[in-house]
Amino acid sequence: QVQLVESGGGLVQAGGSLRLSCAASGRTFSLYYMGWFRQTPGKDREFVASISWAGGTTNNADSVKGRFTISGDNAKNTVYLQMNSLKPEDTAVYYCAAWRGRTSNFGGGVDYWGKGTLVTVSS
Repeated sequence: QVQLVESGGGLVQAGGSLRLSCAASGRTFSLYYMGWFRQTPGKDREFVASISWAGGTTNNADSVKGRFTISGDNAKNTVYLQMNSLKPEDTAVYYCAAWRGRTSNFGGGVDYWGKGTLVTVSS
């Protein structure tokens, strides 16, 4: 089993920054990918960003390109999401995720989920 623990959420003004962290523990050697999804009440969960442990390749949703940066520390089994130029539309619960294969935009195929951390961006 794998456990994922997020931290770093909070309240910021539009234009501000936050950095989220996700620490993985357990059978982490079986994981190939880690990343982030987010969800607002009444809307579907959506993909934000991911990173491959093998090659370090990153992928970002179009809505956050140029503003968010995902990175990973393999030795610590930890993934980070640096969020800059935050907008009120970024307000959501952000969930850390880990998986072995492909996923859908809504998170299908994800093997493990964190409990989420709330990010609120005020206008």
